[in-house]
Amino acid sequence: MRLLLSLIAGALFGAGLFVSGMTDTTKVQGWLDVFGNWDPTLAFVMGGAMIPMFIAWRLTRGRRPVAGGDFPELPRPELDHRLITGSILFGMGWGLAGLCPGPAMASITYGGLGGIVFMLAMLAGMGLAPMIATRLDRLAAAT
Repeated sequence: MRLLLSLIAGALFGAGLFVSGMTDTTKVQGWLDVFGNWDPTLAFVMGGAMIPMFIAWRLTRGRRPVAGGDFPELPRPELDHRLITGSILFGMGWGLAGLCPGPAMASITYGGLGGIVFMLAMLAGMGLAPMIATRLDRLAAAT
């Protein structure tokens, strides 16, 4: 049952990305082009995701998921070197490629060679991230 619910949720998420145009790299880069040909539609997509998630976090306190397990803890509200470094790298990749992980997965079937290269680079970055994080933690502890 849990896998079926995960499949449905993932398919719904991918369909939403596709329908909203978030798999179109020019639309995403248009959102980032504040001083040029700015496209504000991503703000509506973000609001359409953040508002229900805010409500869901409030409604799940003290409850358990229908499919078992536990809800994740609320994220810590502190800024540390991991969050700042990850945000910078994510933003650079998002701005250069016009894709983040969700839309990249949704567009892999029609993204051509560029989409495949992006996915390989993203997976390599995800694989290297723990090693880099450990090294940054050691450097931070040494200072």
